[in-house]
Amino acid sequence: MGEHPSPGPAVAACAEAERIEELEPEAEERPPAEDFDPGNTGFISTGKFRSLLDSHSSKLDPHKREVLLALADSHANGQICYQDFVNLMSNKRSNSFRQAILQGNRRLCSKALLEEKGLNLSQRLIRHVAYETLPREIDRKWYYDSYTCCPPPWFMITVTLLEVAFFLYNGVSLGQFVLQVTHPRYLKNALVYHPQLRAQAWRYLTYIFMHAGIEHLGLNVVLQLLVGVPLEMVHGATRIGLVYVAGVVAGSLAVSVADMTAPVVGSSGGVYALVSAHLANIVMNWSGMKCQFKLLRMAVALICMSMEFGRAVWLRFHPSAYPPCPHPSFVAHLGGVAVGITLGVVVLRNYEQRLQDQSLWWIFVAMYTVFVLFAVFWNIFAYTLLDLKLPPPP
Repeated sequence: MGEHPSPGPAVAACAEAERIEELEPEAEERPPAEDFDPGNTGFISTGKFRSLLDSHSSKLDPHKREVLLALADSHANGQICYQDFVNLMSNKRSNSFRQAILQGNRRLCSKALLEEKGLNLSQRLIRHVAYETLPREIDRKWYYDSYTCCPPPWFMITVTLLEVAFFLYNGVSLGQFVLQVTHPRYLKNALVYHPQLRAQAWRYLTYIFMHAGIEHLGLNVVLQLLVGVPLEMVHGATRIGLVYVAGVVAGSLAVSVADMTAPVVGSSGGVYALVSAHLANIVMNWSGMKCQFKLLRMAVALICMSMEFGRAVWLRFHPSAYPPCPHPSFVAHLGGVAVGITLGVVVLRNYEQRLQDQSLWWIFVAMYTVFVLFAVFWNIFAYTLLDLKLPPPP
């Protein structure tokens, strides 16, 4: 899957092009090459640019050639920023170059990526992921042309493997795999969030490795692999990890505010943050999303989420196996959804653009920070002020 679509993205048409393609990251600081910018102005003429394309068009990757032509079309003043040229030739994406090709996207949209024929299995998979997650054709082509599977979607895979490993370990040690949460020793685990032990800060995160049973783990794993892995392939581990962890923290903090006596287990906060962000992105860009069976896919995701949430609600109000402590709360699911439709939507919408430049991003970051601070102070003072009687720690 790491192979790039034939004949490859490299533009190695001549010695000059080869030198540009092999630029190291430090090349961004180097002066423009004399071959292309003899006046050292920082620009090259569109005439020279087109001449280079015409003389070596047979050796160019078709998708990269389309982007190059779009870049030429977008500059009516006859000049192209040399650094934009270097960025493309060295496969380095930048916001300035993205804006340049957006202005010339009519040529890019002339032939949809979906119409490409003769693709192998890995190429079809990359194309499928592009159509599942990105609403604009220019973004799909840019992703398809640039994706190398390096690094692979390690974050979601690692988290999933850890969750499965902890579940199997607990299943063996407890001698119970279905509804583990009903076992008397279940809440004694040091990873579970418990209101009496809320001062142990790691529990606000580590509770994701404890699941109520195989039915709980199964639904979460299915959702985070089917939705989380493709999203990470497109948006990267940093963005997806941010949404996932933010959903996890919001889930445990929401429980500590809205369901103060209940423990928390499971990765539903992070999973629901990713899934709700993805579904909201599809709804907001409905006309641009060209994925097949999108209604069916949305229905399946919503059914799985509803089943998992329904199970959590039923379990919360089911008579506890270790009174007076109740079964785990379902409020973490709602915290994850809240993160997904706010912070998550902004992260997924701005594909390959700097989030720091987005005003809406800062608004939601501020809202999330305020909530976290409120929940922290709530956990410090509210239990005493409300004189709340908590169940004893496990």
